[in-house]
Amino acid sequence: MIEWQPWTAPAFARAAREGKPVLLSIAAAWCRACHEMDRTTYADPAVAALIAGRFVAVRVDADRRPDINERYNLGGWPTTAFLTADGRLITGGTFIDADRMTGVLARVADAFEARAAEWATSAGDAEERDPPESADSIAFPDAVAAIFSTFDDEYGGFGVEPKFPHTAPVHLALGLFRETGVAHWRRIAERTLDAFWDGGLRDRDAGGFFRYAATRDWQLPHAEKLLDTNASILAAYAEASVVLGRSVDRDRTAAVARFITESLRDPAGGYYGSDAERVLYADANAAAASALLKASSALGDSALGQEALASFERVLLGCYRPGAGLAHYVSGDDAVRGLLGDQVMALAALLEAHDLTDGEPYQMMAEEIGHYLVREMWDEASGGFVDRSARADDIGLLRTRRKPFVLNAEAATALVRLQRVSREYDFSRHARGALLAAAREARTQGPLAAHYVLAARQVG
Repeated sequence: MIEWQPWTAPAFARAAREGKPVLLSIAAAWCRACHEMDRTTYADPAVAALIAGRFVAVRVDADRRPDINERYNLGGWPTTAFLTADGRLITGGTFIDADRMTGVLARVADAFEARAAEWATSAGDAEERDPPESADSIAFPDAVAAIFSTFDDEYGGFGVEPKFPHTAPVHLALGLFRETGVAHWRRIAERTLDAFWDGGLRDRDAGGFFRYAATRDWQLPHAEKLLDTNASILAAYAEASVVLGRSVDRDRTAAVARFITESLRDPAGGYYGSDAERVLYADANAAAASALLKASSALGDSALGQEALASFERVLLGCYRPGAGLAHYVSGDDAVRGLLGDQVMALAALLEAHDLTDGEPYQMMAEEIGHYLVREMWDEASGGFVDRSARADDIGLLRTRRKPFVLNAEAATALVRLQRVSREYDFSRHARGALLAAAREARTQGPLAAHYVLAARQVG
């Protein structure tokens, strides 16, 4: 049996002390391949003996530590990565069966021993630095054209395969239709929303939507149903029910809201991260609260709005610490704190709650989160927000600075909304800076570039 260590400074200090490489396994509770690798590869006695003798084994949950997953994921889950004692990547891959794993482990351990002195003298390689950024930003009309060039006219949605339910282009199409009345935009939105519902992405028995489908025509879905996936689809149906006026979109809005509030709800309030994991994540719960509040308005269902607010407040209270922002999930003291996604999504949900209720506590908390963002994650030198606040005990690639495209676009939107209600601080400069950081990357983002265009329409 493998004695997995959490990602901590003592685990890496042990690797340095014993002169061993680190075996990093990144897995997720909803990942079938991860469970299979545990059942077969890591249960093999020869594999377990090699790991015990020649490695320090570290296990990371991809959902609980998205910052580590973002930096070390090698193409999917499970990720099997080999690191130096100071967190630099040596090599790795994804699923490795037991027969191959013994050879891989032996080769990595032998190579590490042969090059240990060389790697020890280059320990500064992972120090914090800004990633390269393109100086070219994409023009607004070009961005719109690029986004909708990925529209699948035959099967709906965007891209080829695997097929993910991208909803930002749907919101953009709905916005363009609302402004222009051009039927082209309506058709894109309707075709995509109908494909989500009628294809294989929806669980017709238990309700809710799977994370993605393996084929272009929405078949062979992966069986996990994540809260953030269902929240984003709910928000799209809620807006569509208002903009398009179709009764079918209202019915779908109600059905997705029912799945979230009944199938994913914790009895004490808040929503589980997936149908396979009973954890309350701050960012996913904030996204769910925003979507449920939109659904409440679209459906005229005040009880749904009250449920969304009560659950969101429970998660906020469990994650927030004055002056230190939000932890990533409701727990004891082991949850990572200061991730950009949690702060941005919570800020958006707080503003949604304020718009619905005009409650001053929501505004005050939104301003607090806004100040935390600026204080801890703003890059004063080149603008934009980095994905996590720095800590003295950060290891390896956690010392690198990254500016996530989608989250900077979402931060721009949230901060310009915050500026409209804030009475004490001008957040508009940071909204424009976050938008510019996203603009530098928009050209390469495919349908995700819709997040940038939506933000640009708000920031102006």
